[in-house]
Amino acid sequence: MKKLFLSLMAAGVLLVACNQSNQSGAAANNTTTANAAEAPVMKFDKEMHDFGKISPGDKVTYDFKFTNTGKSPLIITDAIATCGCTKPEWPRTPIKPGESGAINVTFNSAGKMGLQDKMITITANTNPAQSRVHLIGEIVPKTTK
Repeated sequence: MKKLFLSLMAAGVLLVACNQSNQSGAAANNTTTANAAEAPVMKFDKEMHDFGKISPGDKVTYDFKFTNTGKSPLIITDAIATCGCTKPEWPRTPIKPGESGAINVTFNSAGKMGLQDKMITITANTNPAQSRVHLIGEIVPKTTK
């Protein structure tokens, strides 16, 4: 009888614990949704730039302009490219709602040939936390006359 009582007691404790876990999870989801509504939004003018045809060794630079269309300051924490030949630079200060900024990207074509597609991943306090832009073009051999 004692074992039956202990088994029922343990089952009751587990049932209550599982129910509380689900309720707190639902509350957490509501908080996430509310925070997402207030989050900054990084809206790019263009998410892809084609630099066209260039010669090996040329460097091209492009500014990916964006506006914070969200309701709180935008803070960019990182910007990384798919290879070391592409270097992004970003604003280190918060971008207020309604204000604009730019991710300056420089691509060095030294040692590259043919079609290139360099992806830059920007990490910020947005929802989702990462945005991507592309720098594309073609490196063609120099023609000699």
